[in-house]
Amino acid sequence: MEDLSLHILDIVENSIEAKATRIFISIDQDMKNDLLVIEIKDNGKGMNREILKKAVNPFFTTRNTRKVGLGLSLLKQATRECGGTFKIKSEISKGTSIKAIFQNSHIDRKPLGDLNATLVTLIAAHPEINFIVDFKNAETKFYLDTEEVS
Repeated sequence: MEDLSLHILDIVENSIEAKATRIFISIDQDMKNDLLVIEIKDNGKGMNREILKKAVNPFFTTRNTRKVGLGLSLLKQATRECGGTFKIKSEISKGTSIKAIFQNSHIDRKPLGDLNATLVTLIAAHPEINFIVDFKNAETKFYLDTEEVS
């Protein structure tokens, strides 16, 4: 994937497929500590331990429509390529949380991309989902809860 907004789109689409009705997206570009932290949490069906262990394997998917599941593995690879870390937690019937931490200034860190277009696409395509978006960097703070604007 060319940019991080496409990773976010892919992960959120996974959340929607997992029957999430509430999806929290946090992006914190912390220049002071040279970090970019992307966190996505949902209230979907979650994964058991066995599936969670396999979730970042590109040759594993729970879908019947294809035989590979590249989204999580590509995001994990993107974090590692630039000195970052990737964490995933999940609990059956409670949801999944993904946290990708990047060294912000690393030469191999992908750009954020068109985050606005990604968010507009997700919100417009899925009006039934409560999206909560929290974005912070040195110049901007943005918070949106679609439940508050409906």
